[in-house]
Amino acid sequence: MNRLLLCTDMDRTIIPNGRQPEHPDAAKCFHQLCELPEVTLVYVTGRHLQLVKQAISDYSLPEPDYAITDVGTKIYGRNQGQWEEMLAWQTLIAADWRGKKHGQLQHALAGFPELRLQEKSKQNDFKLSYYLPLNVDRDNILQRAERQLQQLDVDASLVWSIDEPEQVGLLDVLPRNATKVHGIEFLQQQLGYAMHEVIFAGDSGNDLPVLVSSIPSILVANADPETKQLALKLAQENGCEASLYLARQEHSPLGGNYAAGVVQGVEFFAPEIGALLKL
Repeated sequence: MNRLLLCTDMDRTIIPNGRQPEHPDAAKCFHQLCELPEVTLVYVTGRHLQLVKQAISDYSLPEPDYAITDVGTKIYGRNQGQWEEMLAWQTLIAADWRGKKHGQLQHALAGFPELRLQEKSKQNDFKLSYYLPLNVDRDNILQRAERQLQQLDVDASLVWSIDEPEQVGLLDVLPRNATKVHGIEFLQQQLGYAMHEVIFAGDSGNDLPVLVSSIPSILVANADPETKQLALKLAQENGCEASLYLARQEHSPLGGNYAAGVVQGVEFFAPEIGALLKL
């Protein structure tokens, strides 16, 4: 491998805002990795663009070349320092909702008192997001909600994750082909990368579609045990065990939490790139 499309989640993956500590040299090493001319950096996140910019500033993160935001429903490139939305992606994913609007989807899900609509800033044309308490029968609610949307003739993905700091569940209703994995595959094809030239890193439930796919993927060590178990189980069921790397605290002087786990996984999947780092 002589080039790498490095796609990484932000919160609790390269942003150390989880419960576990981060090694003091991890961020510096990650910066060094992203500064290599062989590396094209993509942030893949549930955040919208303004929050991506804020995180870059607040945590002194490397500036990416691209950003897949809003859990996969928006894709942006940077041109001479300016962000430009890739409108071809919006056109592609629109087909799944078959012309249905937010209000129609909300009406279809109105019979679920457990669902609480997230703030307006966390919604977009193809992302309908709710809060869901952690103490409810999540699987039952998701199955029933999916049936309701099918009756509306909407082809949707329901993506579940947990906001650890707030200890609340997050449910994103997306077009079927608008998850993080589809966004990465779209960008990979647009930029002309082969699959073995792509690596993804993540930590949580909304990263699972990528983690259990054929895309080489890193699950950082600070991921919760439930996500680790589920990722391993689904990767095995999909025949993709070889594409999933679980970063470990004991496998590197920097450990495996957050950005250190990303670097550890890059060294595993792309030793030629890892060898360029001065650790």
